[in-house]
This record gives sequence, C-alpha cells and structure tokens, in this order.
Amino acid sequence: MGVDMKINVKDTDVNYIQYGKGKELILLHGWGQNIEMMKPLGDRLEDKYHITIIDLPGFGASAEPEKVFTVSDYCEVVEEIVKKLKIKKPTLIGHSFGGRVSIVYASRNEIDKLILFGSPCIRTEEKESLKLKTLKTLKKVPGLNKFENFAKRHIGSRDYKNASEMMRKILVETVNTDLSEYAKKIKCPTLLMWGDNDLEEPVERARELEKVIDDAALIVFPNSSHYAYLENIDQVIKIIKEFV
Repeated sequence: MGVDMKINVKDTDVNYIQYGKGKELILLHGWGQNIEMMKPLGDRLEDKYHITIIDLPGFGASAEPEKVFTVSDYCEVVEEIVKKLKIKKPTLIGHSFGGRVSIVYASRNEIDKLILFGSPCIRTEEKESLKLKTLKTLKKVPGLNKFENFAKRHIGSRDYKNASEMMRKILVETVNTDLSEYAKKIKCPTLLMWGDNDLEEPVERARELEKVIDDAALIVFPNSSHYAYLENIDQVIKIIKEFV
C-alpha cells in the first residue's frame, strides 16, 4: 500500500510513501531499519489517517548523506519534506532513532501530537550492533518470535557492523548527542510507549523523559522489548486511534 516516491532534500535523494486519507501521520523508523518496519502501523491506520513513511537518509531506498548528519540534520530533512508535500500540523510517530528525530522536530515545529516508541533522549553508549541485539531479543521475548523472519528481512541492513564509514560516523554522532534540552521545549501532547524489557533504551529512561516533557504520559507493556510496538500491535493501534 503506497508507492515509493523520491524527493531531493539537502542534496540527498529521500524515499517515502504516502497512502490513506484523513489526519496527517508521519512515521519514522529506527536505526538500521526502513519503511517496512513502520508499515505494520501504517497499514492498520490508513482507514482514518493520511500516512507518510520516510526512509531516512542512509537507510532503505534513500541515499546516504554526503556529510556527517546530526540528528538536527535529519530533522531538517523531515521539515523540508513536510514543507514540500504541504503537510499541515502532523502527528509524528517515531521508533528509536526515528524518535530522536521526532523529539527535535517537535521541539521547533507545530505538530498535533507526538508518539515515541523506545526513543533515546539522554546520551548513551553504543555497545553492540542493533541487528545483533534485536535478533537476540527476538529469541527471548514471548510473543515476538512471530516477527523474527520479518525483522531479519528489514532490520539492520546498515547497522554498525555492516554500515559504510559515513553511516558509522553518523551513528557515533547520534549516540553522543543528548536531546534533553530539545525535549524540554516540546509543548504538544506526547505519548511514550515502552517495553519493560527494552535492552536498548531501558524503561527507566522513559520515566525520565516523561518528567522532562511538559504534557507526556507513559504506557509500559509487560514482557516486551525495544519492539513493543510490534509485539503489542493490536493494542498499540487502539491507543493511537484514541490518542490522535
């Protein structure tokens, strides 16, 4: 659902899809991922919402940046796409790295609502590749194994181990950036959805983030990982529809 399209932003060809009709929703994937990891949400929301899903530069079918992008640079990409596509006051839904970008975007743009899944805000250390950690988690968390084949196809094609030199530099830049000051500027209603077994971004960090954002609420899913939004997708869809 939705046809891949290209748009040139910051001298980079960026791939995106749009489909559905209704309120504007923009979905941003995590590091090493692509549009396909957010489509399970978009496909269940297209009946009531106009969905835009972006392959962030360096991932999926989007070109790599020609310079080291900061999280703010990625935000500028989204800002320019929103402007060119004439999207008005969207709700942003971001997972992990896409959540980082969403935090910066929400701090300096008018949006309707913000939804974050396992999104790092406070500076952390990168210890092992996202793909390795993800696939380890897939084998341990009850209920997530049904997504294992899906995840193997769509996660980590450009994780740290296999990434180009440019994307490695971008990853280092990203994990060394603290976004707390951006989060403090967010004024729109914000919903945090986290897995209590999130190994990449522990739920304790979500509780800290909830305190930093003025109008935020946290929902914690039991027996769920960094991919709680997929593990609990039916419940997540109901919550999104009620919140948005």
